[in-house]
Amino acid sequence: MIESMNLVILIASILVVVAVFTSLVSFRVGAPLLLVFLFVGLAAGEDGIGGIMFDNAPLAYFIGSIALALILFDSGFETQLRTLKIAAGPSLVLATFGVLITTGVIGAVTWLVLDVPWLIALLFGAIVSSTDAAAVFFLLRVGGINLRDRTRSTLEVESGSNDPMAVFLTISLVELIVLGGGENIAFELLQRFVLQIGLGAIFGLAGGYALVWMINRVKLEPGLVPIITMALALSLFGATSILGGSGFLAVYVAGLYAGNSKMR
Repeated sequence: MIESMNLVILIASILVVVAVFTSLVSFRVGAPLLLVFLFVGLAAGEDGIGGIMFDNAPLAYFIGSIALALILFDSGFETQLRTLKIAAGPSLVLATFGVLITTGVIGAVTWLVLDVPWLIALLFGAIVSSTDAAAVFFLLRVGGINLRDRTRSTLEVESGSNDPMAVFLTISLVELIVLGGGENIAFELLQRFVLQIGLGAIFGLAGGYALVWMINRVKLEPGLVPIITMALALSLFGATSILGGSGFLAVYVAGLYAGNSKMR
């Protein structure tokens, strides 16, 4: 057990080091850094030269959820209120109706081409319907891409706010497939959507207020502030998800509130 754990730590740390050093090559040749990271993972996988076998879906979901929660909190924290005001309208439409339209279009093509049940076809669409927040924020903030202010703001806000909708559709469709569908599918989805989005927004505002209040009231060492901030964000994510809300939306809203508040 201990030897296996040490081996996992060794391999994981080597992959992190390799991924970081490949960023030097990425910046020199102009290749997207996240694409380089993807190729490092493919090379290390079971079909690559590394030959690492990994098929633990629950662990991948657990790690991915934590990573996405922190990414969304950071993206909300770094989004200025001015940016949100400029792009609130189009971003909200793209993050909701845009995700639904993408899910429907890709689902229809999947249903026609692959001849699978329509719920499974829609699941394919939901999985690829959201914009990768990590990729968009990296390109906008580090990649040196120059865009018009309104376009940049719309992409920034939309990429950070569409994940809750895509996650909601994906999980809901998976549950409907497992349960075999139902007579009132549309009503069930609407009810679930209102509950998750509503609770996510409410808990996000409350969590952002509590975070700002705690940071400003409790005197901590400067090095501990980022740690307690991440811990509080993950606590908000977990609590909101347990209560039936969208934890991803909650951490994004909390980040928006905290990032645009006066914090010590």
